[in-house]
Amino acid sequence: MKYQLIVFDWDGTLQDSAGAIVQAIQAACRDLELPVPDDARARHVIGLGLIDAMRHAVPGLAPERYPIVAERYRFHYLAGDDQLLLFAGVREMLGRLQAAGHVLTVATGKSRHGLDRALDHSGLRPFFQATRCADECHSKPHPQMLEELMAEFGVTAESTVMIGDTSHDLLMARNASVDSLGVTYGAHQHDHLLEHQPLACLHDVPELDQWLQRFA
Repeated sequence: MKYQLIVFDWDGTLQDSAGAIVQAIQAACRDLELPVPDDARARHVIGLGLIDAMRHAVPGLAPERYPIVAERYRFHYLAGDDQLLLFAGVREMLGRLQAAGHVLTVATGKSRHGLDRALDHSGLRPFFQATRCADECHSKPHPQMLEELMAEFGVTAESTVMIGDTSHDLLMARNASVDSLGVTYGAHQHDHLLEHQPLACLHDVPELDQWLQRFA
């Protein structure tokens, strides 16, 4: 086993939620009569902590208004998050990795409340031995989430891999001296992920599953 600890991002990596996040960001801006970011700008902030995401999605906004925009985002996103689906093959992939003895964890830009809802709605909670959220740690790409997970399980950086769909995930891995895998079916495009030198870019969950069975 090369990678004892496998760390997954959530949105756009395990759950098909990137589109819902974009729509919720845009709806929040409309509610508050702020400039509405286009799809590309809104998708770019997926994976960041919510306040950091609002800062980048609505540049020039007064800092005291970030929490107001964030609250409207939560209103729109939580109205439909229980209807979001996992990407096809996720449950089977996690089952194989768990059976093989890997420690499976999550490092996400979601809040603790948001991740707990997602774990319960999806039924994936039993697969993960630990999770870290952006309201408990520094937002990606700061390495704190990965550093805490490695410390919790006594796993070295060389035995850890981070899997995510955004440059924020891959930069966090680099900042923690951890290998990374990019997945291209989420928020950020293939060429943008390649700029951050993941071990590979995988185009769907079955391809990711095959890579992990072969190399992890």
